Amino acid sequence: MGQGQKGSKDKKEGKKKKRDESPAPEDGNKCRVCRFPLLVALFQLLLGVAVTVVAFLMLATSPSLLARETPHWAGIILCLVSILGFILYCVTYHPDERNSLQFIVKLLYFILCTIGLVISVLAMAFAGHHYSQTSSFNCEQKGEDCVCKLDQNDPIARTFTYEGVSDCEVITGTLTFYFLLQIVLNLVQALVCAVGAFIMWKHRYQVFFAGLQIGSPSSQQWQKV
Repeated sequence: MGQGQKGSKDKKEGKKKKRDESPAPEDGNKCRVCRFPLLVALFQLLLGVAVTVVAFLMLATSPSLLARETPHWAGIILCLVSILGFILYCVTYHPDERNSLQFIVKLLYFILCTIGLVISVLAMAFAGHHYSQTSSFNCEQKGEDCVCKLDQNDPIARTFTYEGVSDCEVITGTLTFYFLLQIVLNLVQALVCAVGAFIMWKHRYQVFFAGLQIGSPSSQQWQKV
């Protein structure tokens, strides 16, 4: 009977000891993989290249297209953001951002991801506006130019002249498809930039202490959540 009580007491003390023990510190190797999502930077690079290539294909249809109609600038900026992301991945990790280079690159990456998000939304808005226009165009060929109007019967309607176009089908068909493709690419690009900015924000600000001390006051160990 005495041995049973002793065994029960030992079990209670063992459970209490386990409960009082602070959790082991996190392995730094786990944070090294998740400190910057390599997949996000790769997606940013691929999307940036895709947006740039499509923009130059649009410019090849007619040299008179404006810069807002061919958003190669949005793709180039995202390529720069992805390169900065790869640099951040290669920077040596230090807890609590004790490395000034690590902090600076993280801050720049967060800012550029936010700027990339805004620019992608702006490029998507331009592409959506021009897509709605070109899909409603009534065009006619005049020499080597293609002259388009939204309403052919309106004598004072605004005229859009596309130079160097041998067939107006390029404007009403191919160029319209390019605008639709730019809407999709820039939408995905904006989402990827938002994910990158959110991950940086979460890594910097969403790691906090629960305020519950585990163990004796002398150990001064806190539970991280």
